Amino acid sequence: VQLQASGGGLVQAGGSLGLSCVASGHSFSSKSMAWFRQAPGKEREFVAAYRWRGNTVYADSVKGRFTISRDDAKNTLYLRMNRLEPGDTAAYYCAASRLTLIVSEARRANNYDYWGQGTLVTVSS
Repeated sequence: VQLQASGGGLVQAGGSLGLSCVASGHSFSSKSMAWFRQAPGKEREFVAAYRWRGNTVYADSVKGRFTISRDDAKNTLYLRMNRLEPGDTAAYYCAASRLTLIVSEARRANNYDYWGQGTLVTVSS
């Protein structure tokens, strides 16, 4: 199983950016996938999860600004990020679980079995 994330870059505060994560080697159409991020010197933190069939969970810090979605036919997870802030600067990682996670489980990194490489998002002020 491989997760390939892309779409990071440099953007000014208030701007938008979209991330993609293509899964290969396994279908996650009925399983949970998520985005996490890690800023320099900080621990990895939960951003958003796509639990199953459109059911989504967001961290409070991104709620209303970020949108997670998935195209099961393409086995691809997306993260649309609007109104970006300097505090959103981090390496963003996609993750996939072999299970359909409940809400509390979906927020925890140790419940995901597969991880992509990070894609760097830098928001300038």
